[in-house]
Amino acid sequence: MSTQSYESPFCTRYASKEMQYLFSADKKFTTWRKLWTALARAEMELGLPVTQEQVDELEANIENINYEVASEYEKQFRHDVMAHVHAYGDVCPKASKIIHLGATSCYVGDNTDVIIMRDALQVVKRKLVKVISQLAKFADKYKALPCLAYTHLQPAQLTTIGKRATLWCNELLMDLEDLDFRIKSLKLLGSKGTTGTQASFMELFEGDTEKVKLLESKIAEEMGFEAVVPVSGQTYSRKMDYQVCSVLAGIAQSASKFSNDIRLMQSFKEMEEPFEKSQIGSSAMAYKRNPMRDERITSLARYVMVDVLNPAFTAGTQWFERTLDDSANKRISVAEAFLGVDAILNIMLNVTDPDPENGFVVYDKIIRRRVMAELPFMATENIMMDAVKKGGNRQELHEKIRQYSMEAGKRVKVDGLDNNLCELILADPMFMITKEEMDNIMKPENFIGRCPQQVEEFIRDCVQPVLDANGVSDDKAEINV
Repeated sequence: MSTQSYESPFCTRYASKEMQYLFSADKKFTTWRKLWTALARAEMELGLPVTQEQVDELEANIENINYEVASEYEKQFRHDVMAHVHAYGDVCPKASKIIHLGATSCYVGDNTDVIIMRDALQVVKRKLVKVISQLAKFADKYKALPCLAYTHLQPAQLTTIGKRATLWCNELLMDLEDLDFRIKSLKLLGSKGTTGTQASFMELFEGDTEKVKLLESKIAEEMGFEAVVPVSGQTYSRKMDYQVCSVLAGIAQSASKFSNDIRLMQSFKEMEEPFEKSQIGSSAMAYKRNPMRDERITSLARYVMVDVLNPAFTAGTQWFERTLDDSANKRISVAEAFLGVDAILNIMLNVTDPDPENGFVVYDKIIRRRVMAELPFMATENIMMDAVKKGGNRQELHEKIRQYSMEAGKRVKVDGLDNNLCELILADPMFMITKEEMDNIMKPENFIGRCPQQVEEFIRDCVQPVLDANGVSDDKAEINV
């Protein structure tokens, strides 16, 4: 690793090699050459003076890139596309004169960007489905384990650990739905020419509109797309970048919600993310087990959510048929949105691993102790209703419970003692309740509503159809540090 110049942390610490490759020079420039080959093949098939020998030569040299030669050409021409046209021509002497015939720079630049976004979205989708699958297994395992539920970060009623996991999972399903829509709606720029009018191709095909249209469809088919954009200036609309990055920002939002919940639960000592045998939590405090992986999710998610503003501003400030202030920004912002989400999903794959040796640790005894400390307050309505059924006065009982709740609350908060609300109620004959009756009420399982059934129904009706439709990959978490 070089220590002499800046290196992106996405490459050295966070993103997978697979995602890094999709935004690499090799992927970019081999795709340029595939597009030039597709253009030449389509032009040949439609009657232009392009030979099969030339097309074969182009195809044979797609990966034969001399970057040093291309770099020298770029210094000479100050134009990256023309540099690579000449570098390709050097290794394809028979085809050199027909490379890029009728095209403008955005033919290779923009079409390649769309292809890379499509391929990167497929990687994101594969990992997202796997995370959903692992969260669903976790939810099912703990569907009946009662825990405190919160509103305003204050204990409210009970839920279950599994039910809470369905909330995380459901948001990811929403993201997957958006992701699927975006993948299906992606279109190539096609062969639109300098300002989107296809004038150069009309000239080549001597005004034959049908051949010009067929040229685009042939290129799209070869590159694996069903359609090209219906109209454009020189570039595809930069709203496409914004729409793609918005899907990625949506995943980041869901991941941030997930990671923050885990961090809070770890601070309560109810759950922990995986902590390796030799892992150090703090350089000073040797006892600490910091939730560093979920903290990293939160941190990266924040970056991706803010990054979506870049393509938003770029889309809104394009002038007429095109302006070049998009180029430097989009090649950073779009790539880093993908690299960021890839890193987030890699960590989520790790912390949600269903293998008990590698994934979450759930401390059910701590969870129950915290539940029992709050349950007397939550059980008061049931206690009051039972007393009313035995002939008690609802309003008088309510006032007594209010008084006893204030007294028990002071004992807990001010005096630091245990919650004695149940003892206060048992000692008051107004409530007409026995110890056995109180114990039967004070079971956490009585306060979780339909949580187990909700989890089962959610997995059956919402998650399983998605898993059946997409399959679950064998992706393993790829975490560098």
